[in-house]
Amino acid sequence: MENTEKLKNSKEIIAYVAECFPKCFTLEGEAKPLKIGIFQDLAERLSDDPKVSKTQLRAALRQYTSSWRYLHGVKPGAVRVDLDGNPCGELEEEHVEHAKTALAESKAKVQARRKEQAQKTREENKAKAKPAKKPQARRPQANKAPQAKTPVETRALTAEEFIVGKDINVNMGKGNMAATIVEINKEDVRVQLSNGLQMVVKAEHLRA
Repeated sequence: MENTEKLKNSKEIIAYVAECFPKCFTLEGEAKPLKIGIFQDLAERLSDDPKVSKTQLRAALRQYTSSWRYLHGVKPGAVRVDLDGNPCGELEEEHVEHAKTALAESKAKVQARRKEQAQKTREENKAKAKPAKKPQARRPQANKAPQAKTPVETRALTAEEFIVGKDINVNMGKGNMAATIVEINKEDVRVQLSNGLQMVVKAEHLRA
């Protein structure tokens, strides 16, 4: 029996829509600009689909078109596509400017939140710091464990550095792991580690 359980959130709906219309929607890399009025086409094509409702489709489409990778794709010379991937005309200059502004504002908000979080973390660490204990006589130890290497100093990424394909470091708590950005969706960033494993992390955990 076919599974007709309703999808629960926008992320699941976007994944489902991308599966149904792979020439129009994508889950990785730069997204294609969508045809104006594509919601009506989408609602009509999926009108008999028990997994999604119009309300869910509208919310998912709004999330998809406000993501960083979609806004990156709205650029001069780019062509809008319909559900089947057919071209529907080049973007107008006002739409390109609107996307550029929206992207800059979104990145600025993330950058501000990241700075605020970093400041909060520094203050918490400072509060936790205790006076150094007096040195005690060292006792000889057998099989002394090797000392940890000095961690490499890193810094938070700037808004301009959040681009697909950029090599960065992921702060894993006890250290940093080299990785490459493969997808950006507001504060959630999908990265690929050097061992090939992909994972989604918050933008604030990425370092240069």
